[in-house]
Amino acid sequence: MTDDALIEAARVSKAWPFQEAQKLLKRYPQGKPGGEPVLFETGYGPSGLPHIGTFQEVLRTTLVRRAYEAMTGGAPTRLVAFSDDMDGLRKVPDNIPNAELLAANLGKPLTRIPDPFEKYESFAHHNNAMLREFLDRFGFEYEFVSASDRYNSGAFDAALTRVLECNQAILDVMLPTLREERRKTYSPVLPVSPTSGVVLQVPVEVLDPATGMIRFTDQDGSVVEQSVFGGQAKLQWKVDWAMRWYALGVDYEMCGKDLTDSVTQSGKIVKILGGRKPEGLIYELFLDENGEKISKSKGNGLTIDQWLTYGTEESLGFYLFREPKSAKQLHVGVIPKAVDEYWQFRGNLAGQEIEKQLGNPVWHLLRANGEGEGAGDTLPVTFSLLLNLVGVLGAEATADQVWSYLGNYVADATPEAHPELGELVRAALATNRDFIAPTLARRAPTANEAQALKALDDELAKAGADVTAEELQNAVYEIGKNEAYGFENLRDWFKALYETLLGSSQGPRMGSFIALYGVPETRKLIAQALEA
Repeated sequence: MTDDALIEAARVSKAWPFQEAQKLLKRYPQGKPGGEPVLFETGYGPSGLPHIGTFQEVLRTTLVRRAYEAMTGGAPTRLVAFSDDMDGLRKVPDNIPNAELLAANLGKPLTRIPDPFEKYESFAHHNNAMLREFLDRFGFEYEFVSASDRYNSGAFDAALTRVLECNQAILDVMLPTLREERRKTYSPVLPVSPTSGVVLQVPVEVLDPATGMIRFTDQDGSVVEQSVFGGQAKLQWKVDWAMRWYALGVDYEMCGKDLTDSVTQSGKIVKILGGRKPEGLIYELFLDENGEKISKSKGNGLTIDQWLTYGTEESLGFYLFREPKSAKQLHVGVIPKAVDEYWQFRGNLAGQEIEKQLGNPVWHLLRANGEGEGAGDTLPVTFSLLLNLVGVLGAEATADQVWSYLGNYVADATPEAHPELGELVRAALATNRDFIAPTLARRAPTANEAQALKALDDELAKAGADVTAEELQNAVYEIGKNEAYGFENLRDWFKALYETLLGSSQGPRMGSFIALYGVPETRKLIAQALEA
């Protein structure tokens, strides 16, 4: 495939990363002036640790970045991971050591609060380090930018001057959106108290934008005149977001649906400042398995570590790629399908026409942090088949046992020879231990089901050592279609096999399962079922 062919196909692709990148082509039809890189940004509030929402935003933004690069033949880009660490701490997070230390410093900028983990110079420095470690773990290419560094160093001074010059115009945008009580204390600028160090929510009088001088009443009732420069103030959230777009020249930033109003107001403010609102995507939020919004306080979500325990990094990326404008349920039950669909799409990729490739999620995922290697790769068994295998083996199943059975199905069945399959074995054992084994319950077969199971046992008894999964599947089919056993349809026969042999209402292709588990072992399962 030539670069020209890729560019041509990318520019008409309906895949959402290309549709988002089209916005940037319209923004800069001739490329960004001066050959400057197009700037992508993601934001992070370091009052807590990185989570699955952090991952999805950086991943999705990276996918748009790579799509833009493909559409332009490699136009320069940058991705900034911005930490809003000048923000005042509003409440003590859950599950943090030395909570009293944080409680004693509520309201102060996060970079001026001691680290409760006692590892870094501040609470924000600790969480910023966790963010960088988190992003590095997944191989993201980014530049880290700290709000505190920019405020303290003077890098934001010119933009802050502009905010003070436009103070009344910004108030005209914001005040109508606020409740009457909030309007009385609202100011675009939040001064830092010279006595307590707390970020104050108080009315502010602008004295001189050029020097940054403002006047306000401190917590002790004294009237203070001080500059906003040098980290002595920060901006309200929506004003701060607009100022950041203006100061950094941000061209693209996506966000969750909960920030829709912020996008609107910040877009108006950045225009007042003389900047331009970035392009972006407003994505839907996650739901739990009951369809309720995920809440940190409720703990009804799924952490990234949990996903990586019961699934894989690739499957997480695949799940997050699909339909970003639709709400997604986020719970352990969605992982197995995501794992298998990822490998199905990856296996199909190499043989697809370029237009189909660009609509394949794996095409984008393989290029997020690499050169696209691995297209067309497949695994010898599905994750769902592994889950059925370990379910039969029980809660105490071991990796060695699983690899032993895989030897029936896979040449050179070792984790060293098949590292990606090894990841699935690990995830399957964890899923089985924590979720599947406790729920499995085999039932006794009915009279007609018992007759069908005996017929299947007879067929397996005749099977040779070289019998294939397809031949076994055909044997299963023929028994299910035999009217003598009274099944209305094949679905009822398969359901009977799953419930009597595997203890579940759903299951794999039985031919594949028998080939993996082994004919003698499957006959033992049938014998146990018939004795029940």
